[in-house]
Amino acid sequence: MSQDSTERILTGLRAWIAAAPPGAQVPSNRALTAEYGASPVTVQKAMRQLAALGLVESRPGVGTFVRAARTARPVDYGWQTAALGAPPNRTAALSSTQRTAAPDVIGLHSGYPAVDLLPERLVRQALARAARTEIALTRSPAAGLPALQAWFAGELAEAAPAGVTPATGRDALIISGSQSGLSSIFRAVVGPGQPLLIESPTYWGALLAAEQAGVVLVPIPTGPQGPDPDDVERAFAQTGARAFYAQPTFANPTGAQWAAETSRAVLDTVRRHGAFLIEDDWAHDLAIDAEPRPIAALDDDGHVVYLRSLTKSVSPALRVAAVIARGPARERILADRAAESMYVSGLLQAAALDVVTQPGWRTHLRGFREQLRARRDLLLSALAAQAPECVVETVPAGGLNVWLRLPEGAEVSHVVRECELRGVILAPGAEWFPAEPAGPYVRLNYASADPARFAEAAGILGSVLAEG
Repeated sequence: MSQDSTERILTGLRAWIAAAPPGAQVPSNRALTAEYGASPVTVQKAMRQLAALGLVESRPGVGTFVRAARTARPVDYGWQTAALGAPPNRTAALSSTQRTAAPDVIGLHSGYPAVDLLPERLVRQALARAARTEIALTRSPAAGLPALQAWFAGELAEAAPAGVTPATGRDALIISGSQSGLSSIFRAVVGPGQPLLIESPTYWGALLAAEQAGVVLVPIPTGPQGPDPDDVERAFAQTGARAFYAQPTFANPTGAQWAAETSRAVLDTVRRHGAFLIEDDWAHDLAIDAEPRPIAALDDDGHVVYLRSLTKSVSPALRVAAVIARGPARERILADRAAESMYVSGLLQAAALDVVTQPGWRTHLRGFREQLRARRDLLLSALAAQAPECVVETVPAGGLNVWLRLPEGAEVSHVVRECELRGVILAPGAEWFPAEPAGPYVRLNYASADPARFAEAAGILGSVLAEG
């Protein structure tokens, strides 16, 4: 009721102000209370909102007056061009996956699952509990909360075979989302001007972080079973690179998982060249048809720098992830993170740890898996029926995305634009290639949009392709 009264007062006063000359005195709060039949608190709230909008100004001891309208003038920021110089890169400010979509469109472009797939109750309860503790008012250690470090290390240690010394909590660094981890790893382990082997296609955020870090990308083609180990061997030998960035488990955008023999062969290659494998295990919790097999679990001599995030499975609002690295590499990454952000909010760390250690967490993951499978299969069926000329080269074994190849000759930008005009937002595939795209691809997220509208979305795509 108070909110309704506030809106009523605001509407009335804005109309009055629009007709009043600058400097006119606004009726007193007592007069407004009588006129609108509202409480003094409600009237004061409305007046504060008018002041925040710049419509009125208060003069203590005198009253409240209509502000004179400021004359808008063009602002010239041209001086900044000379001050800043040419930009270091030409990357667009935002990826297509970060766009905000209107509520009525079918958004297949997002990089996150829908809210109803997340453990909402666990997250809300964990945040409330963390807020009541001392951690809400104190700083966190630079490397993270020891209990959360131990949890991440323990998850990786579970996959370690006999004879391999598993990671410990001391090897883990808590970071604010995997993107910040990539930036630090590229700066600390690779360095500006140095080559970095990278899968093609691969995560667009890794391409952005590498470009910002000034590293030189060396694309390695990858397929349903991962890259050809011989290609990786040749690239290391030819470039002298010291690192290879890869997503062996449910890769973004393809959903592919490396074959076990590919993982072992690539790890052997990395060891022979005295290099690092930067393993991005972003979709560890998003398995559908296969279990995650972290390569880092096979390594105990520091050749694998492992990155795992909880953003996609817990909540995008809890930007908590971990880097697990050993030896001097860990210390260099920690120094970079400390220089950039000092530490990660202890409140968010405590809440994340609370969620993943609750009995309901495993129950959530089982349900999450089935929901992802149902949505993936529903989208694939809709595409097969409504847009049969498109090709899904790899049925994703996990993750959130379908990597769709459009018919030869299709212009991706035209297809994306026409689909958006008809209410469907797709992500153009060029963003996932470190060099020229290998074909006309788009990426579709089956976990973000309403699955009841998948047939409609596929039908729109099919009709756009049919029209050429």
